[in-house]
Amino acid sequence: MTTPAPIRGYTASKDQLLARLRRVEGQVRGVEKMVDENRYCIDVLTQISAVQAALDKVALGLLDGHARHCLHEGAAEGRADEMATEMMAAVGRLLKRG
Repeated sequence: MTTPAPIRGYTASKDQLLARLRRVEGQVRGVEKMVDENRYCIDVLTQISAVQAALDKVALGLLDGHARHCLHEGAAEGRADEMATEMMAAVGRLLKRG
């Protein structure tokens, strides 16, 4: 017998997150095609910026779910500080770019 998948903070918005990720995947393929076609550098960079913004929205959705579900659950288990530290480390990693 298989055990059911755990409920995550993003479970309620999973379909939206997956749809957004599929759009990002298409955008990345578009950037690849632009490079293959030797498109103007600034146009490629503009599309890369759009991909990054789309991924940021996915990340924010995941953080929102984590804050509303996982932190709440962790606090009920007496692990609020641990969960907050974990989330802030994840936020720190998201903010570190290039």
